[in-house]
Amino acid sequence: MTHNIALVDDDRNITTSLSLALQAEGYHVTIYNDGEEGLNGLRDHPVDLAILDIKMPRLDGMEVLSKLRETSNLPVIFLTSKDDEIDEVLGLRLGADDYVTKPFSQRLLFERIRAVLRRRSLTPATLPDPDVITRGDLTLDDKRHMCHWKNHPISLTVTEYLLLKSLAMSPGHVKTRDQLINDAYGESIYVDDRTIDTHIKRVRKKFRDHDKEFDFIETLYGLGYRYKNL
Repeated sequence: MTHNIALVDDDRNITTSLSLALQAEGYHVTIYNDGEEGLNGLRDHPVDLAILDIKMPRLDGMEVLSKLRETSNLPVIFLTSKDDEIDEVLGLRLGADDYVTKPFSQRLLFERIRAVLRRRSLTPATLPDPDVITRGDLTLDDKRHMCHWKNHPISLTVTEYLLLKSLAMSPGHVKTRDQLINDAYGESIYVDDRTIDTHIKRVRKKFRDHDKEFDFIETLYGLGYRYKNL
């Protein structure tokens, strides 16, 4: 299956070289040269994954992602400048699935792309879980990649869904950050512990937007996280 990838970056040297390399890997690539063009293009022509530069004219990558997340769970990987930790944290809080810092190796970026697309395509055919997981008021539908809390849909990104699923599959049991990284990203991808913390905070916020009393994801300081046993 050929995946469609959008590159949104105002640096034409990057978009040209990266586009050629991605096409050589078998991807179909669409290029947008600024944030506003990218946002309109992604809305009109959905793709399987978008790679967004953070610092762009007209609309920066943060603004593009924020507007996308109003209606879409499109997987997004950010390109961010080296040492811009604030960009990485804000990007994850807004719902990015991953980020790569510039200058980056194409090999690393391709690994991240494959990991996100693989997580997106996981279905009951490749996992031993039942189609629908129910934990009290929580329902996770693997086939449709949907989450409901008290019958209200909760819009989750790929990474958020897999982290929540990892916790909900073993209520009452502590999952370390390393275990959560493996469950959501795979063993071959390095992810900082802070990344998991940021994703968990975003998941909690999404649930509390619908239910202010939601407290089922517990933090065990120094250990990790667990989904509260019913």
